[in-house]
This record gives sequence, structure tokens and C-alpha cells, in this order.
Amino acid sequence: MSDLEEAGLLAAPHTSAGRIPTDLGLRMFVDGMMEVGNLTEAERASIKGTCAATGRNLEDLLGDATKALSGLSRCASVVMVPKHDHTVKHIEFVPISNQQALVVLVAEDGSVENRVISIPSGLPPSALVQAGNYLNARLVGHSLEDMHEAIGAELASRQAELDGLTARVVESGLAVWSGGAAETASLLVSGQSNLLDDVEAAGDLERIRQLFEELERKKDLIKLMELAKDGRGVRLFIGAENNLFSLSGSSLVVSPYMNAANNVVGVIGVIGPTRLNYARIVPMVDYTAQVVSRLLKTP
Repeated sequence: MSDLEEAGLLAAPHTSAGRIPTDLGLRMFVDGMMEVGNLTEAERASIKGTCAATGRNLEDLLGDATKALSGLSRCASVVMVPKHDHTVKHIEFVPISNQQALVVLVAEDGSVENRVISIPSGLPPSALVQAGNYLNARLVGHSLEDMHEAIGAELASRQAELDGLTARVVESGLAVWSGGAAETASLLVSGQSNLLDDVEAAGDLERIRQLFEELERKKDLIKLMELAKDGRGVRLFIGAENNLFSLSGSSLVVSPYMNAANNVVGVIGVIGPTRLNYARIVPMVDYTAQVVSRLLKTP
């Protein structure tokens, strides 16, 4: 035991207390020693039934999925809802000052979004018209997410028939909508009250209070969950491994879910104390993500 403590795998909260695993010790256990259990048929049926009972509205489906997870895990559950990337009907650059322009995007469903971008001082109006014509020729009938990479590659390889100033306007127009999932995605949280069920001491209550504050900073949590979209399968963030949970001593277990095109569009999971029953929570999160993915692929 003393060797494990010296290696930083165990620690004693105070002199008279027994030793408990550190975040490093939990990570070692999860990565190398944990045997993942199986969900019971009742648990599978509960998750599948709750999710399938919703309509085809994405937020309804994800909201019920988080309720199923929080109910079975007795922790809080979180899901990152993807931004709605509309099919483009028209895009236009409108000058509003000598150094700014308004990018107006009209979607096929009739919705309109406006963003302000900076433009080079003294840019002729014809450059804004050319930028709009260029993007309309490539975007109409497609989503920005689908075409952003291709347009960026074309600009980078100088295949686009645009002068330097107009190309900068196009790049600025794309930038205000691209790579911004952390700003435009939303976060659903369910079951926060479950975190109060096993509060045993004032220290536990303070930790939960800190976790509630962290959950309120949804933008930071979305950025963390974005990291899990890069791979397939369950990912764990344990305690102080991430700055977001360094004060509350919490863990996040998440798994990505996919749309009908097999593209990862969001992340769903469980958040709770570092003493989570990982062997039970990991398959629960994994199965829920699989169920959500299957339902999103169903016509």
C-alpha cells in the first residue's frame, strides 16, 4: 500500500482516513485492469424504449436519452446537440461601413442568419459581389459544413478565380460559420439532483456545488465534449486530468453518436464523482450512443 501511495496511485484525504485511489490510480485501473460489465436486458430495454418513444425531433430524442441515462446511472447526464447546418439557398455580402460587411445567409427552409465580418479598408463593392457569386455557385443546394473543406482547399491551392482581396472576403465569410461548433452547439443536462443523493459530508456538498457551477459554464463543457467527437467509442475524463473538473473532482464518461450519413454529430454521456462505477457506466453510455445513432439512421 505504501508503494502505491508513493507512486501517486493512492492517497489519504487526512491522517486518520483510509487510502483512496487518486485520479492517476483511477486512470490506471480504467485503462488496464477494469473489466467492463454487461447491461441487463431490463436496462437495455429501458434505454431503447425511452429513446424510441420519442418522435423524430432530434432534441426530443436526445432529451429522453439523457433522462434514461441519468435514471439508470443515478448521476447527471449530458448530451451535446449539434448545430443545425441548413442547406444554403443564397448568400450575400452587404457593405455596412468602410471596414465591415454583413454576410446574409438564406437557407432553404426560409431561415436567415446574419454575421458581421471585417473587410480590407477601401475594398470596392465589386469584390463583395464577386465573393457572393463565388460562394453561391458552390454552396447553393449544399450545407456549409459539407462544402467548407472543399472551398477552403480550392482557395488554398489558388484554383479559385479570385483576386487576393476577394479571396480574403470569402475566407472571412466562411470563418464566421466554420469551426464554431463550440459556440453554436447546445448542451442538454439531466438529473443534476441525482448528484445530491450520496452526499455524506460538508466536503462532498462543496464538491457538488462546484460541479453545479461547472455545469452552468456550458461553453467550457461543450469544448471538452468536442474532444470526444474525434474518435469512436467511449472516452473518459477523470478528475484533474482536465482543468474543468480540477476543483470538483468529477469524471465525465462520453461516447459520440452518428447521423444517417455515419458522421459523428454529437456526444452523450454521464458526469459524476470520480468514484463512479466505471465498469457499469461505460457500457451504459456506449449502448445509449448506439441506440441514438440507430434511431437517427432510421427513415
